[in-house]
Amino acid sequence: MVPPYPLTAVVGMDDLVLSLLLSSVAPDIGGVLVRGEKGTAKSTAVRALANLLPPVDVISGCRFGCDPHAPDPECPDQPHGHEHHPRPARLVELPVGATEDRLLGSLDLDRALSAGVRAYEPGLLAGAHRGILYVDEVNLLHDHLVDVLLDAAAMGRVHIERESISITHAARFVLVGTMNPEEGELRPQLLDRFGLTVEVRASRDPQVRAEVVRRRLAFDADPEAFVKEWQEAERELSARIVSARERLAAVELSDGVLHQIAGVCAAFDVDGMRADLVVARTARAHAAWAGRSSVTSEDVRVAAMFALPHRRRRDPFDAPGMDENLLDEALRDNAPEDPEPPQTDPDGGPEGPQGGPGGQDPQNPQGPQGDSGEQEPVDDRQAAGSQPESVSDQAGRDQAGPSPAGGNASARKNEDEPDEQTPRAPAPTQDAVAATSPFKVRSFKVPGLGKGAAGRRSRALTVSGRTIATLPLTAERDSGGRVHLPATLTAAATQQHARGRVPGGPVLLRRDDIRLGVREGREGNLILFCVDASGSMAAKQRMAAVKGAVLSLLLDAYQRRDRVGLVTFRGQDAELALPPTGAVEAARMRLDRLPTGGRTPLSAGLRKSWTAIGNERLRDPHRRPLLVIVTDGRHTAGEDPTRIAAEFARRGIRSVVVDCERGPVRLGMAGKLAAGLGGELITLDDLRAESLAGLVRHQVAQTQERRIA
Repeated sequence: MVPPYPLTAVVGMDDLVLSLLLSSVAPDIGGVLVRGEKGTAKSTAVRALANLLPPVDVISGCRFGCDPHAPDPECPDQPHGHEHHPRPARLVELPVGATEDRLLGSLDLDRALSAGVRAYEPGLLAGAHRGILYVDEVNLLHDHLVDVLLDAAAMGRVHIERESISITHAARFVLVGTMNPEEGELRPQLLDRFGLTVEVRASRDPQVRAEVVRRRLAFDADPEAFVKEWQEAERELSARIVSARERLAAVELSDGVLHQIAGVCAAFDVDGMRADLVVARTARAHAAWAGRSSVTSEDVRVAAMFALPHRRRRDPFDAPGMDENLLDEALRDNAPEDPEPPQTDPDGGPEGPQGGPGGQDPQNPQGPQGDSGEQEPVDDRQAAGSQPESVSDQAGRDQAGPSPAGGNASARKNEDEPDEQTPRAPAPTQDAVAATSPFKVRSFKVPGLGKGAAGRRSRALTVSGRTIATLPLTAERDSGGRVHLPATLTAAATQQHARGRVPGGPVLLRRDDIRLGVREGREGNLILFCVDASGSMAAKQRMAAVKGAVLSLLLDAYQRRDRVGLVTFRGQDAELALPPTGAVEAARMRLDRLPTGGRTPLSAGLRKSWTAIGNERLRDPHRRPLLVIVTDGRHTAGEDPTRIAAEFARRGIRSVVVDCERGPVRLGMAGKLAAGLGGELITLDDLRAESLAGLVRHQVAQTQERRIA
């Protein structure tokens, strides 16, 4: 088995490493969410953390990892014995495609059907107790699993009520998730459960990139030798975690610093009180990590940089991050009146190679201790978890990108000059028009019963939801559903006498007795926007309303867990401005830069939409499309769109035409397009949910008036 890559050998990821270490020192912080582009060592760093954690003492024979000094009084394995033993801290990985039974645990069918014993088989949450629960691509996790995680993270316990089982057990773990924002955002409820968040990005410095490749190639060539080379640094860093944990309880959080934390959180207008608690816990952990006996403003700053950015977002179109100037101003305005100088414990100095948790010596990037093996003295900033201002420090900023607010959270203040490497949204095209504010839109659904990925839009057969039927097990559906135990036992009950079952013996089952539950829930769809950007739509007021409508539909697609794509047409051709994706933020950016003007090649837009839907069906055959065409219906370039519209209708593709025609004289061409598509026609005004509600109220009022008359 290949050993994990050492955390101390990770290059230029100071913020990521520090956030993971702080969560290890104080698990009640709430874990870490790591956001970043693919290939930035997110998973490598998380998996490396488990080897640094000290072992935990567990009661022998307890499947739920109870602490012998404070056993869970409701543990299903009670009564416990007196024996206990240490075991390594666990890193339990939750696959994106896991079932609810795998996460929560379920009835042990083997024992239930063979011995007639009602026994519980623990799930992943039981295994993660007192350890780390790691979810890669956490933003792609199915909603029913997200709900389970929310309950467990909030209560620290798991409750199972199913198949005649009623069990509860402790489940306290450090939740660590990694995600690529390009694949979609995270549900706000789960996002808030992560104590800290870190933005990572690959370095643009060739020297740093070369060192990353050099170390990785050395690890791949001989993992055992590479790990041994960093073994001493790993051991020292692990010892520092233990030391910081022991020091944590004695770290003082004065009333003045607590007032400063509250003032900073209020200044950033975060929702609720969880942000204040997380900043306070993180500041104490950082002080303990740095070897201080009391929390200082620097600790508060580090904590705020990690804990506040993801709590300031009001919707998925808000850019993550925070203004460092505003943070420094809030810290100054709420500074304690008589702050004490930082007190550093002699034992609190940084451990590991050159004091940096990232493991890179700025003067000698070739190994843990270079040729001489001697270490240089460290300063206070290194004790806080960062490295000296050098290639390594610049690499940390480059590769990690703007940590929650755009820099090294542990040491770096805001620079006078903007960071060249900070990603910026491309400037809007000169003739682009700003969108109006988004609003709540009507709910559009694809008719029928689908089989797509779990979401919140259209009816579908899913792995979660209410049971609507049971079906016999066949070769075609041998793994497509969950065994429905009551229906299975009912089917076998009438055959027990004929099969020779003795009284009190096990139930005699055959394969043809097994019944699978059919569950109905909601699926996410492909929402493909086909937007007319031609000259007939170019009036600024009208185009602003159109963009506002599309923005509102994008927000609705985000909330319903859809994939979205964007096709635009103008001039002589159409463009797939955004291939189908779960990242609605990317669609919003493309919409901001959407230019207008030129002729109206409506048929080209429809053909490009047809191609995009076809390509997506090859990738995911079960995801059903919903085509939203935003146009006034005119076509002044290309072929007649009637024939291609009829093809959409023949294939049964659900479509909605948003008629953007305004003015006293209307040609009604959007209505003809909707009729050819076999879809629904609505106006921009009718798109609003409140407009529909107002129409219903008006009709009800008129009906009542007629009855009275």
